[in-house]
Amino acid sequence: MDSLADGSNFNLRDEIKAYWSERAEGFDQSPGHEIFSEAERAAWHKLILRHLGEGKGRAALDLASGTGVVSHLMDDLGFKVTGIDWADPMIELARAKAKARGRKIAFRLGDAENTMEPSNHYDVIINRHLVWTLVDPATAFTEWLRVLKPGGAVLIVDGDFVNSNRLERLIISLSDICQRVGLMKGEPARSSAELMETHRSILSRVYFSQGARAEAVADLLRQAGFVDVTIDTDMRAIHRMQAKSFSLLKGWARASQHRYAIRARKHH
Repeated sequence: MDSLADGSNFNLRDEIKAYWSERAEGFDQSPGHEIFSEAERAAWHKLILRHLGEGKGRAALDLASGTGVVSHLMDDLGFKVTGIDWADPMIELARAKAKARGRKIAFRLGDAENTMEPSNHYDVIINRHLVWTLVDPATAFTEWLRVLKPGGAVLIVDGDFVNSNRLERLIISLSDICQRVGLMKGEPARSSAELMETHRSILSRVYFSQGARAEAVADLLRQAGFVDVTIDTDMRAIHRMQAKSFSLLKGWARASQHRYAIRARKHH
């Protein structure tokens, strides 16, 4: 692909869709995307149970479901899961993975900001690393409120991937020094230089271009009409398990980032 932004009618949302379509093939190869240990799977289960409880056949909508990683976690816990994503390659991989694992998860094309799903239909909505990419989160949150049943809950797992704190900057600097003097190898590139530049360009133009801080996301949820908005920054168990797939310094850097889960409910 010469450019993800070719064409006069190619807007930011189209660029985001094209970017994730390009990323689909290697998506499950990256730690932090797919899950590589039962210990990490258990840590994710614990987070979901803490905020959403057991599935017990309740209807769950996984937004921007990608290859279905979170959908499978929800299926593990007994939810009846529908995953939607607007990238065809992601949906194809998700369907193949579910078939290979014998899972009855429905995957279909759809837009997280305009789901076309019926009103008052889902008991829970979940998404991971979606909110930071939203062009219009206020509209998206209003849409999510619409499709939730009264008393239903949304669980957002996301982070600020723009601003680094002092500790993270120190760790990155130390990592650079160690690589230059040969004390450690550099991390293998997961994306081409062109895709990395596209990612930076997209990030500079989305709503949360200055970083998706938890309180800012929570405020928009309240403005959309959600209640009982709870911010959970205790992601340590997940980060400890993910760190086993990273270099030591990258694991420390990830653990120092502003990552969080936010649960919010629709009025009964």
